[in-house]
Amino acid sequence: MAGLYLSFLFQLFFCLSCPATNPSMLNVHLVPHTHDDVGWLKTVDQYYYGDRNNIQHAGVQYILDSVIDQLQKDPARRFIYVETAFFYRWWKQQNQSTQRIVTQLVNEGRLEFINGGWCMSDEATTHYSAVIDQMTLGLRFLNDTFGECGRPRVAWHIDPFGHAREHASIFAQMGYDGFFFGRLDYQDKARRMKTKEMEMLWRASESLTPPLADLFTGVLPNGYNPPEGFCWDQSCDDAPIRDDPDLEDYNVDEIVQKFLNAGFYKANHIIMTMGSDFQYENANLWYKNMDKLIKYVNALQAKGSKVNVLYSTPSCYLQELNLANLTWPLKTDDFFPYADDAHDFWTGYFTSRPALKLYERLSNSRLQTCNQLEVLGGPKSKSGPFGEGDSDTMSKAMGVAQHHDAVSGTEKQHVAYDYARRLATGWAHCEVLVRNSLAILSGSEAPHVFCENLNISVCPLTESSHKFSMNVYNPLGRTVSWPVRLPVNGSVYSVTDANGRAVDSQVGNVFISLKCTCYIYDMKSSCLLPLLSVRWYNASAGNNKESPQTSGAYIFRPNSSDPFVINKTAETQIVTVSSTVQEVTQWFSPWVSQVVRLYEGHRELELEWTVGPVPVADGLGKEVITRLDTDIKSSDYFYTDSNGREVLERRKDYRPTWELKQTEPVAGNYYPINSRAYIKDDKHQLTVVTDRSQGASSLYNGSLEIMLHRRLLYDDYRGVGEPLSEPGDFSDGLVARGRLLLTFTPPDTAADVHRPLAQGMVLQPLLSFQDGTPSANTKLEFSGLQTDLPPAVHLLTLSQWDEDTVLIRLEHQYQAKESKTHSQPVTVNLQKLFSTLDVLGASEMSLGANQWKEDMDRLQWNAEKTSKPLPLSAKDPSPWEVTLNPMEIRTFLLRVRQL
Repeated sequence: MAGLYLSFLFQLFFCLSCPATNPSMLNVHLVPHTHDDVGWLKTVDQYYYGDRNNIQHAGVQYILDSVIDQLQKDPARRFIYVETAFFYRWWKQQNQSTQRIVTQLVNEGRLEFINGGWCMSDEATTHYSAVIDQMTLGLRFLNDTFGECGRPRVAWHIDPFGHAREHASIFAQMGYDGFFFGRLDYQDKARRMKTKEMEMLWRASESLTPPLADLFTGVLPNGYNPPEGFCWDQSCDDAPIRDDPDLEDYNVDEIVQKFLNAGFYKANHIIMTMGSDFQYENANLWYKNMDKLIKYVNALQAKGSKVNVLYSTPSCYLQELNLANLTWPLKTDDFFPYADDAHDFWTGYFTSRPALKLYERLSNSRLQTCNQLEVLGGPKSKSGPFGEGDSDTMSKAMGVAQHHDAVSGTEKQHVAYDYARRLATGWAHCEVLVRNSLAILSGSEAPHVFCENLNISVCPLTESSHKFSMNVYNPLGRTVSWPVRLPVNGSVYSVTDANGRAVDSQVGNVFISLKCTCYIYDMKSSCLLPLLSVRWYNASAGNNKESPQTSGAYIFRPNSSDPFVINKTAETQIVTVSSTVQEVTQWFSPWVSQVVRLYEGHRELELEWTVGPVPVADGLGKEVITRLDTDIKSSDYFYTDSNGREVLERRKDYRPTWELKQTEPVAGNYYPINSRAYIKDDKHQLTVVTDRSQGASSLYNGSLEIMLHRRLLYDDYRGVGEPLSEPGDFSDGLVARGRLLLTFTPPDTAADVHRPLAQGMVLQPLLSFQDGTPSANTKLEFSGLQTDLPPAVHLLTLSQWDEDTVLIRLEHQYQAKESKTHSQPVTVNLQKLFSTLDVLGASEMSLGANQWKEDMDRLQWNAEKTSKPLPLSAKDPSPWEVTLNPMEIRTFLLRVRQL
């Protein structure tokens, strides 16, 4: 046993091998790196292979080839790599000899994986469940391939356009020691440089007991680029170091004197990013010049210089900061919105490409369903009566879709098509698995049909058949009530459930509306309908006197603070009143309409909006919003979620950590919402639950506005090189459709309503159809759980891990003090969860599922000030009974046997 223990310590020390520093000097950590977008101007495949270089010269496979070659030539050299989606491809193509070399470099700490997710995800428009999944996908590959030495210790988001508090919380719970990023608001950055607060401790949860969600966070001094004048890639124009004194162009003295100005950092260590977008395709250029830089700067130490330059990594830099035992400023809010100049707010991408944003969100729901049915159906789900299916293809497509130029909507049009194609391919693989699983669970091999175009009222089976069955799979861990609308071809239908009981339904205008499943809210109080209006901001064309900045895929910049109202008196075309649903259809213009629905027994009001094609023949780009005006006395405050989890307070024209000089009164007050936003006063709260990520604000007392669609005529000069003007399938311009759920409740009970609604919107029931009636031996009802989960508990993850193990995540979905009823610890018995699985063993893991929980040992940091202490967390009463505290996510690997 002693020998095994010593071996483990040696291996761990071997992985973290860091170069020596000099405590009496300023240590400059050079970090060689490349930033490789998983799609942006080119598709993922084009970037990897180096195709379409007429668009952008970039070939990731050559970068990795070249770096590995150069690392072998000098043991002092280091390199970090981030995007596992690309490394996974490259690794599979290497021979065993190259793989052994790479493994040795990883073991020696000279090739270090940083961040380690499938991609570097966006932080504004991603949902936390998809972020956790894509991180797990990348981290598992690194762990399976390299073991402990492949585990990233630092989160690295050098390019996303603003930073979410929930992301920091996720990274902390995954066991990361620190987090570095490159972009923050220009006013915030100027203040931090002046006060030497470029590095801080981010307390990323108001509910989790510190230090569970505490994360050391640093702002990189040059974004993610090298210092000016020190870029030595083949894509750069900076002069190489010319160190032959016999030559006329000798420039060593000039380079050395120019090297460093780092007065705004607190410790005697600073980090320098030596690389940029898709650099190191010819790594020899970089390393040859950095070798010389290190040599000549350090040579001056003999003459009294106090500067020490070394090859390093973010982990080694972070380790030195921790050893310094300094006290760091505390950060508790987030880094939105981001602006890089007075009129350049990156708040447009919160809404850009609304159809892709919805498709990504629906794909996330389908992936969770696919994963669950793979577990519940057993091994035959992957290879059953309908052929070979898998969830891996969808997992990888969703991993790519989380990239900060994917779901964000900031990619070129042909790349957006490629992201959507990947999701469609992933679902095609999952469809086979789902059909197999449903056949196994129901005992019927009659084929299940999935209607992909219900959003445009198309389903060939329901429109052609007079008798069909609809199967509803609910991926949530509790019973829900879900309205369904289907296109049909008859006027009279009899609808029954699995027990032959009649289900409320209504046929009208060739649709059938019905309520599926059981639990329905009692509607005991009236619903106050806000005044609904649809408006559009005139997008800046760059001809404003204050700034030439235009609205584009990234930037939201309206020409005026007052949007145009689209037809103040909307035409009410259809009114439907029945025992099932009341609905009103309103036309504001030929390109804007909405349907307002209230289903019997539901508290929420459904607003289905349709916008497009947005007309631009008048030469004006348009940013379309819906505005909800109420008499709520919100006093310039409103609230938005962070990646679908905890809620943050927002205040008009205000930032919690610096004195804001507001220069864009609309765009500068926009924030991302992933699932909900609300305004409130002492008596009332208006909450809006969304079906995708969007931008939102409250610019007037009692008002909440949400941006629905954007069509623009100019590029915004952030690299995309084309305007955001999406083509439509059947028309000139994209038609987007979506749903908002509105609730009007007292503030103290609002969370009990909108939390379940938001989860239901993210994890929607999967509908499948079979022609005719089920056979007599078909099992019509099935539950994978023995009983409903408690209201506060959400089944976040259920997926097959290995042959006899499954990965499960249970989360407490309420914040501390958010709900009088549900913001309490709750206990779940792991052995009594599933109806088809016998749980034989359980081991708790980190949130990223790449460490045992008991082995997590994060660096601890000192903060300048502390927030109010939270109550101590409740403990597990027994090994099988796990207790979840508010906002806690617990991850387990279960050893199971199929019953």
